[in-house]
Amino acid sequence: MNGIRLSGIRKVFDTDDGRIEVLKELNLFVPEKKITVLLGRSGCGKTTILRLIAGLEKINAGSIEKSQTAKTAFVFQEPRLMPWLNVYKNVAFGLKRKQISKAEIERQINLVGLSDFKRAYPFQLSGGMQQRVAIARAMAYKADFIMMDEPFAALDYFTREQMQKELIRIHLKNEPSILFVTHSIDEALLLADKIVIIEKGGVKAEFEIKESKKDRNLFCKSFLELRMQIMQQLENKNQQN
Repeated sequence: MNGIRLSGIRKVFDTDDGRIEVLKELNLFVPEKKITVLLGRSGCGKTTILRLIAGLEKINAGSIEKSQTAKTAFVFQEPRLMPWLNVYKNVAFGLKRKQISKAEIERQINLVGLSDFKRAYPFQLSGGMQQRVAIARAMAYKADFIMMDEPFAALDYFTREQMQKELIRIHLKNEPSILFVTHSIDEALLLADKIVIIEKGGVKAEFEIKESKKDRNLFCKSFLELRMQIMQQLENKNQQN
């Protein structure tokens, strides 16, 4: 299968206030070698979708179809680096020598622009640099699909913009399959090959973007129109029964 297919997914969480159905009859296809972005309001189930695909949560009903040999990696909102390990060792963490060579680790570090910092420790790095280490670690794992849960949300505007450009550069070079969660429409328009709007536990709308990610102009007519379409799907009036 050239991607991941979620069919009829239902996910329920038990809380002190009772059972909460986060996902219900969700159907979604995540293509390979593309960036698929999930957009939606807080609590709509975006992160839960990532966790289900990554195997961090179990479904209550439905099915997730993917290659049995497909590997997934997770990049969280915060870098989650080991503070006692330097950049090189953080990227190599959890990998056996037979899984990856020293040259490959250094290649991934160079790919995220940290070749001069491979002996530095997390406390010596900026927030954006730490997140680059987390991305390099996911790449080094040679995952078939990378789940990214608002990885740039905690960064300042300028660092976030830089990290978006870094991710585009890495994707154009390596073509990893990425499922990316964000609350930012502009970030989705910059990064995505496919935008999926999640609402009330299911897929409300999907948008395909054919333009190259290398030099997208969000102020051109086509992107302004697409932005309006997405905003209309996210408006409050569409939340009402």
